[in-house]
Amino acid sequence: MPSGPAMIISVTPVTPVTPNKDDSPEHLPQHLAIIMDGNGRWAKARGQARVQGHRRGVDAARRATTLCGEAGIRYLTLFAFSSENWRRPDEEVHFLTQLLALSLEKELGRLHENGVKLNIIGDPSSFGRKLAKTIDNALEKTSNNTTLTLTIALNYGARQELVSAVRRLAESCVANELSPRAISESDLEGALNTHGLPDPDLLVRTGGEVRLSNFLLWQLAYTELFFSDVLWPDFNEALFWDAIGAYQGRQRRFGQIGEQVDSQFGRR
Repeated sequence: MPSGPAMIISVTPVTPVTPNKDDSPEHLPQHLAIIMDGNGRWAKARGQARVQGHRRGVDAARRATTLCGEAGIRYLTLFAFSSENWRRPDEEVHFLTQLLALSLEKELGRLHENGVKLNIIGDPSSFGRKLAKTIDNALEKTSNNTTLTLTIALNYGARQELVSAVRRLAESCVANELSPRAISESDLEGALNTHGLPDPDLLVRTGGEVRLSNFLLWQLAYTELFFSDVLWPDFNEALFWDAIGAYQGRQRRFGQIGEQVDSQFGRR
């Protein structure tokens, strides 16, 4: 069970709601982001090595991608490896690198057949040439697909992303390409790894932790949050619809009052 603060802000599962794709747009998230947490604890609870949890985590990622495609969600972002994960044991990092490469090779055909476009944020170059080559091949092969954009965050940290974006803007100012006083939110967004993607509408974190862990800090400003005690390898269709149902039960006001939002969608 989560600690006290987690209980305060975690979401009680609701009855799954099947989305109506023809209904008003707030009823289905356009962009779902997931912090896939709990692989190691899942394996430990079963007396297995942590790497077995990561293997099962790949299966859960496949389920999430399939469910998003079937539901009509256009964007899915998965937090696969953070810039802080390098602090883990060397053997686990090595295994994750190999698993990422093998999984991409294995899943590429399926992704392409289902119209999934692959996108990468972060700095995967640190994983070595084999994974980099696999990623480049997958990006090229799926570049024209339009059904679902699957973004995988690899060696990603939001603070570093923001620092890099500010550095690029500063370089533009030094080169007299941009005035410091003219810098806008759109300029900063254009310098982020996620430029061209809509901000997530819904963030799901499994594993019982209630924090963002340096993930998409700029992009999550108005995102609805859903936390679950379920460990990532056990992510399934029921949990997916619990999260979607919770999202559909919320009113996204973006600074307005409820009556204003209701009037925009013709509610009384």
